[in-house]
Amino acid sequence: MCGVFGIRSEERDVSRLAYFGLFALQHRGQESAGIAVSDRGRLTVVRDMGLVAQVFDEQQLQALPGEVAIGHTRYSTTGANRWANAQPLIHHGRVRTIALGHNGNLVNVEALRTELQEDGVKLMSGSDSEVIAALIARDPAPLTDAVAATMARLEGAYTVTALAEGVLVAFRDPLGFRPLTLGRIGEDWVVASESCALDLIAADVVRDVRPGEIVWIDEEGLHNAQAAPAGKNAHCIFEHIYLARPDSRLAGVEVHGARVRMGETLAREAPAEADLVIGVPDSGTPAAIGFSKASGIPFNEALIKNRYVARTFIQPDQAMREQGIRMKFNPLDEVEGKRIVVVDDTIVRANTTRQLVAMLLEAGASEVHVRISSPPVVSPCFYGIDFPDEDELPAAHRSVEEMRQLIGATSLHYLSVDGMQAATLLPEDSVCRACFTRDYPTRVPPRTEKLRFETARA
Repeated sequence: MCGVFGIRSEERDVSRLAYFGLFALQHRGQESAGIAVSDRGRLTVVRDMGLVAQVFDEQQLQALPGEVAIGHTRYSTTGANRWANAQPLIHHGRVRTIALGHNGNLVNVEALRTELQEDGVKLMSGSDSEVIAALIARDPAPLTDAVAATMARLEGAYTVTALAEGVLVAFRDPLGFRPLTLGRIGEDWVVASESCALDLIAADVVRDVRPGEIVWIDEEGLHNAQAAPAGKNAHCIFEHIYLARPDSRLAGVEVHGARVRMGETLAREAPAEADLVIGVPDSGTPAAIGFSKASGIPFNEALIKNRYVARTFIQPDQAMREQGIRMKFNPLDEVEGKRIVVVDDTIVRANTTRQLVAMLLEAGASEVHVRISSPPVVSPCFYGIDFPDEDELPAAHRSVEEMRQLIGATSLHYLSVDGMQAATLLPEDSVCRACFTRDYPTRVPPRTEKLRFETARA
């Protein structure tokens, strides 16, 4: 998760446009938000815990003048949910000062942190993002050469926007795990995690930043270089299932359309005799529409979502997730006496699904058939999604029937891996599906604890 944004403009209010861009990317991280600006080379950053609208007000935006801005919304996967880990972070190195926002997870961060610390570099956060900033900030080469040299040392997932020496830099790992889109407003260039952020500020989408590519924007305009050879692409398929906004386009494919196709395929693979199809809002709704369309069973909204509650899956701990579920959904009388098909995008920890099934039965549903528009999540993600431990994944060690019993449903079926893949319209060799298949595109790290760098921090 995490959302990154960057813009350079001599004429526009870049901090305000970054603010709007972060609003569009709020779904990618709700723990903290920040904006860094460069005003003729002078860096200023405002970052704090909370949602974008809680961190920034009119007075703060007016206090962030400049011609370049980057922004970040955080969802923690390495490092605690605390202010020191909020981004964009600023790192003062031997050669340059850099502000940086990062989406992804490095798999070789332990070795890099040890090297930096042995070289006398003081790391102030518990995240892997500061490692990227520190490597660039101490490199005596010109800025973009320093970025390229740093990329050559990183393993894992990283989509980055950075600001140094008055230059906006954006780059993406050679496997392209996390998305990054390049856009334009008039003559001004913009980058963002998803195209929905460009839509909000009326920017035209130009193209995706290519895996392994650096783009940088200075007073002369846009420049780019293929800093690292693009490998076998490993675009995260979970973006299409859950993470991305439905109105975004990823790798040229509209997310909403992919989710509808997943539901249509699911209806063909796992039909049900039922009276009503409902979706778990919001990310399960497109697949429910597809299931209804393919099955002929009427679709209706029967779960009301409190839209002032954050996404429960990306809450930082288990207690908050469970409380969020209770606050988030409430069934309508529509379900009473009916056989219900409930379509959701995933079962990760099973908390939401188990409680929703119980709520629907308590509301009078005669049967609850659960259909999941993705395969069972059976393996940790090391590239930026917060399920790093198989013990947190009930499907990793249970059969489908055992999962059905766990959630209390009348029946349970998942979408097949092939059905999921076909719905994205992307080639199999262009995506990472490791959380469903255990087939990782990189080596995996020896340690995965989210807070492993917190106890040793300065």
